Amino acid sequence: MQLKRVSLIACATLLRAAAPVCGGHGDQASMIVSATWLAKHLKDSGLVILSVGQRQDYDAGHIPGALFLNFGDIRTMAPAGQEPNVELPPMPQLQEVFEKLGVNNNSHIILYVAKDQLSTTTRVFLTLDAMGFGARTSILDGGFPLWQKEGHAITTEERQVKPGKLDVCPQNDVIVNLDYVRDNLHHAGVDIVDARTADFYSGARIPHGQRAGHIPRASNLPYESLVDADGKWKPAGELRKQMEGAGVKPGDRVVSYCHVGQQATVVYFVARYLGLDARLYDGSWEDWSAHADLPVEISK
Repeated sequence: MQLKRVSLIACATLLRAAAPVCGGHGDQASMIVSATWLAKHLKDSGLVILSVGQRQDYDAGHIPGALFLNFGDIRTMAPAGQEPNVELPPMPQLQEVFEKLGVNNNSHIILYVAKDQLSTTTRVFLTLDAMGFGARTSILDGGFPLWQKEGHAITTEERQVKPGKLDVCPQNDVIVNLDYVRDNLHHAGVDIVDARTADFYSGARIPHGQRAGHIPRASNLPYESLVDADGKWKPAGELRKQMEGAGVKPGDRVVSYCHVGQQATVVYFVARYLGLDARLYDGSWEDWSAHADLPVEISK
């Protein structure tokens, strides 16, 4: 199975290099790469490897050729004293961020978690997906911890970057807002999925400054349940069963949310990986809870 995935990834990469196209969301052949595959393709033309996490972790050691992506550069910053917000900033700002990292129209982008923040990596994937580059972006399975565990090369040298040139094509099927969620609470075929841990979903634990509970009719699929103990994605068949357990049926649209729109991107990524129609409620519980006129549910 792994060899099949690797060969498909290689083919997909060659096709992308030959005819770069903006748009599309990726699939099982393109969205995940193994450490073994990446180790063999480090010198591929057009490959851009981005480390997602803390700067000190990157400086302590990273994958050869990888560059550090400052997570703060791809999120909207909240006013001082408020909870951090991770909603998408304007497209021109995002374009500038990735161009400075050497991303071009024909780049194959590899994202990896530097330490233990998988949801930041999937948030970057979603950002690139919204920009039109989801089909040319992959996540390294297991991230840097597994890369290191398997004994692959590590460096502290930071390579020089030649700025890239991107033609962004914003996608309108990635992000939804409060109005969309409210209007689809009882719409058959739209499955609202809460990616938070069960204690927040049930209302047993209350987020600071927010209400207890969850969006009515939302099911619970904790984001951490989608990877194994090594931080690797669970097999597609198991992920599909988890989605079905959350009430997702073939042909349904998955709308995920969490606290502030970060953890829910793990569910978004898995839904796209499984070929499902997916959206992220970017404002998430922070937004919904702030509107006292909107209903909430508490589970026993």
